Amino acid sequence: MANPNSQTTQTPLIDASQTQTNPSDDDDAKLDHSLHSLETFLRLFGFCQYSFLSFSLSWLAFLLVGVALPVVLIETSYSSSSEKYQIKNFEFQILVSETLVAAISLVCISYNLRKYGIRRFLFVDRYHGHKLQYREEYIQKINNFFRLLAVCVLPCLLLKTAREVTRVIYVHYDSWWKSVLALLALLVSWTFSTIIFLSGSALFNLVCSLQVIHFENYGKLLESDMDVSAYIEEHTRLTHYLSKISHRFRIYLIFQILVVTGSQFVALLQTTGNHRIVNLINGGDFAVASIVELVGLIICLHGATKISHRAQGLASVTSRWHAVVTCGSNDASQSRFDNSTGNLEIAYSAGSLPITYSESDLESVDYVPVPTSKQIASDKSLYQKRQAFVTYMQSNPGGLTIYGYTVDRALIGTIFFLEFSLALFVLGKTITFTTT
Repeated sequence: MANPNSQTTQTPLIDASQTQTNPSDDDDAKLDHSLHSLETFLRLFGFCQYSFLSFSLSWLAFLLVGVALPVVLIETSYSSSSEKYQIKNFEFQILVSETLVAAISLVCISYNLRKYGIRRFLFVDRYHGHKLQYREEYIQKINNFFRLLAVCVLPCLLLKTAREVTRVIYVHYDSWWKSVLALLALLVSWTFSTIIFLSGSALFNLVCSLQVIHFENYGKLLESDMDVSAYIEEHTRLTHYLSKISHRFRIYLIFQILVVTGSQFVALLQTTGNHRIVNLINGGDFAVASIVELVGLIICLHGATKISHRAQGLASVTSRWHAVVTCGSNDASQSRFDNSTGNLEIAYSAGSLPITYSESDLESVDYVPVPTSKQIASDKSLYQKRQAFVTYMQSNPGGLTIYGYTVDRALIGTIFFLEFSLALFVLGKTITFTTT
């Protein structure tokens, strides 16, 4: 078995004070290893700008690989003929949109990582949500980040490769090795920018997914016999984290929505307003770029709506808990006032009360202790606390917000119909049918 102390020396994220060999230390080592792998990946693509040197190297690599390299290849690939000039114009417009969305991800994510660090950025540090029962789920969500990124990047890379192979055949370089170098350079540049863009979307989705774990386990927390104030305190902590996530990512989400929307309508305008034939060679990159940008935006919106849905669902969870606790009380008896006789009767709880009574059953009532006034007052006090808690939850639905607007299904529907209306407007201006 591996020595936990040796794992702490290898991973800088582990606290050096943890020297006891127990299961919790092993779980800490696994979580720290996952966080270290994630941080290494982010450092490789320039997100970890912790110093001036790393900041300079990150942006220098982005400008050289993501901007300068494709610009040079586009300029040297096409001649001055009108058809090839049109393709070059299309590719420059696509390059601008790809660079903008990647730069937004790089700026926003690197700023938050530099300010908070990887643990506080993900809310898994030892003082903010890092709990023993959630460590395995944290590790699973971090592994899902890499799976999600691979599932999104690989199909788009295959589509991009097919398009670039077609373009290289059409361009006719002087020799085959120049064609291969140009193809590899374009694929490396595109993959670098695309991974940066989709990594930002996947990281936002990861932050939301890690908090969804706490919202989904809130129902289990209600099963523990604690005071109502403890439940309110936990919900306050969760909503506080939601407000932090909303504050950190609101500019990122707004810019991504605006840039992706703008690039989509530029692509729609260029393809529908063009009087020449649009095929895979001149318009194929519009399809690839649109797919990548929409996938990144969908990942962000899915994470935001999921955490909003879980936060808003806590009201129904607490209402059901209140009803179950009230109806399934373990008290020996409950007080009930009979309106017909005007007397206070003793009724058994629902779990122990038989449907019919014999005379022997009625005689056994003499041995049932009658609840005192203190017990009745205590039960009433607990009921009022639970009712106040349910009212509080219903009045504070929560959710991830952008300047006060909750990102939920209603907002997604509004965004969809606005985009659909703009698309129909562009189509109405570019595609016209005239009758003579």
